[in-house]
Amino acid sequence: MRLFRSLLRRLRREDGNATIEFVILFPFFIGLFASSFEAAYVTMRQVMLERATDIVVRNVRLGIGGTPTHDSLKRDICNTAGIIPDCMQSLHIEFEKIDKSTFALRTGAVQCVDRDEEIVPATNFNQDNDDNDLMLMTVCAVFQPMVPTTGLGLKLPKVNGGSYYALVAITAFVNEPNG
Repeated sequence: MRLFRSLLRRLRREDGNATIEFVILFPFFIGLFASSFEAAYVTMRQVMLERATDIVVRNVRLGIGGTPTHDSLKRDICNTAGIIPDCMQSLHIEFEKIDKSTFALRTGAVQCVDRDEEIVPATNFNQDNDDNDLMLMTVCAVFQPMVPTTGLGLKLPKVNGGSYYALVAITAFVNEPNG
């Protein structure tokens, strides 16, 4: 009977209640904080990629810097964005000429660099376009989540099911006539 009373007294004690609440709620709040931080970083990277793509395409439209090459466009986007880690290897640029009679856009998935497999997709870059051609430029950058096992980092769609997620910027421009 004495053992039963002793056990009952221990169960009625309220020592450690704050610790139990902390242990239960702490992982939730850390996950929420990590997801918020990840969402802010993803948004910042997307905005900087879009901005860099728009600035570089504006320079192409205005003819600033001469005739661009694939590597010069990648370098310009990387220098302008500034927040893309390992940018030259993470970035993929693809051009497509749009038929002005049908305005048919591309179909299928956007091509991105698959960093898990170390395979780079074929690049459709043709700078021998006629004047007044409508061009669609697709830029894809791949990143690893900062907190891949928590919240948003866990839910981001991955490139080919790997560990990297992709951010895509798409823009269109017209090749201006020379002269």
